[in-house]
Amino acid sequence: VTGFNLSGNELVVLSACETGLGDIEAGEGVYGLRRAFVLAGARTQLISLWKVPDEQTKDLMVAYYQRLRDGKGRGEALRKAHLEMLQDEATAHPYYWAPFIQSGERLSVY
Repeated sequence: VTGFNLSGNELVVLSACETGLGDIEAGEGVYGLRRAFVLAGARTQLISLWKVPDEQTKDLMVAYYQRLRDGKGRGEALRKAHLEMLQDEATAHPYYWAPFIQSGERLSVY
């Protein structure tokens, strides 16, 4: 991934399980997909920190992309998707929505 030229790329969504995790290297920091996409030039990454069932992941991603399509910024779109899941009794537990975080720029409109 680090060999890709993603300069100017506004958003990379890595919705698979644990895409925000990486290996810690002494003196080097954390190596993982997030860092690789940053080095390649992607401005924002949406990543997950733990395993979430496919159905709830799909629900969050649909809500997120709907907000982006409606003109919300990346950070606001994720916040609204989180809140939507929080208001649903079936997905209110943070297990379902909290692992999805944004890294990088948060205010720009996609």
